[in-house]
Amino acid sequence: MSNDVDPSTTLAAISFRSAAFLQSASALNNAPRDQGSEVAFAGRSNAGKSSAINTLTQNKKLARTSRTPGRTQLINFFSLSDTQRLVDLPGYGYAKVPLKLKKEWNQHLESYLQHRQSLRGLVLLMDIRHPLTEGDEQMIGWAASASMPVHILLTKADKLSRGPAKNTLLSVKARLTEYGDLASAQLFSSLKKDGLRELEVKLKHWLTDESVFEDDTLKPQAPMQQDADCQVAPPTAP
Repeated sequence: MSNDVDPSTTLAAISFRSAAFLQSASALNNAPRDQGSEVAFAGRSNAGKSSAINTLTQNKKLARTSRTPGRTQLINFFSLSDTQRLVDLPGYGYAKVPLKLKKEWNQHLESYLQHRQSLRGLVLLMDIRHPLTEGDEQMIGWAASASMPVHILLTKADKLSRGPAKNTLLSVKARLTEYGDLASAQLFSSLKKDGLRELEVKLKHWLTDESVFEDDTLKPQAPMQQDADCQVAPPTAP
């Protein structure tokens, strides 16, 4: 499936404003039932992930921003409909997080990307001033190994002037050529809402394109039993 979508295309009937908190999960075994379609958001701590989700959904309080970067350890699920979800993955790359905890997070993230059958694509957020960190490259590698489409948001694009921002975008796209149609990138600013339309088109394509279901059997299955560890009340900021 090609990862390039024309922003001028007619948008499918999905209202991101209808997004509502569904539940939090510490791991795959207490995530929502693995059916339907979902798109995950991932990124380094302070890459602007929560701001991007809140801009997309026009709800400043939907994705909670922790005052302590790297503290959020749960996978948060937001429903768009009975069969469509957005997923907020834990941030990574915060230096003050203990090594043992980092390893645990990495295991959960890798397992989610490689085993979640309903996952249709990954939105990977990077601060445009610090793109393609080691953690970013690791996320791209995990997604590629699962044949998972990745769309990179170069966030805080308003922090750079037009020329440098475009040059960074071209540089990132050049780095992604080895992944072919699986990877794409764009500029994005939550503050100015630049790039919002392009992001919406990408997400709606992933969430409604039935051709992605053809490759479901290629992902290794993981047990998805519900247990008492899942949270069914909105997460609170620490």
